[in-house]
Amino acid sequence: MTDRLTVALVKAGRTKIRYPADLVADTGDRLTVRAPWAAEGVRDFGFVRFEPGDVFTEHFWRSRWYAVKEVRAGDGRLKGWYCDVTRPAVVRDGEIVVEDLDLDLWVSADGTSVLRLDEDEFAASGLAARDPEAAAQAVRALDALEAEAMTSTGLPGLLA
Repeated sequence: MTDRLTVALVKAGRTKIRYPADLVADTGDRLTVRAPWAAEGVRDFGFVRFEPGDVFTEHFWRSRWYAVKEVRAGDGRLKGWYCDVTRPAVVRDGEIVVEDLDLDLWVSADGTSVLRLDEDEFAASGLAARDPEAAAQAVRALDALEAEAMTSTGLPGLLA
């Protein structure tokens, strides 16, 4: 495996975004990469702003149905963690491919704000009818992430 990978986030069979990332670690199950904010301009969610200069340390698992992204401002200040519910990561030909299953979780840097996101998109996606087992895995993954975020160690405990 090289020190430079491409991350491809796929949604509904289409590549949503593709960006280069530096490999930080590969345990055999969990891959950790670091990449600058890859989208154009600023994305303001109301509870957090992603903007040029932000750095994402992203954790992908080959066995788990989610990815956890630690988000820091360009000055190093922790903004929080953005968690994507995905199918387990697939690594091939220098690329990490993850399929986004619509559900997301945001955890603020201080852990006081834990927000479940995009449950309406998930319901509208039709995944529950098309692939009930994947839909059940996705809901379990979101529940597990939320439960972990509410523990005394929060998401950093998951990443230790």
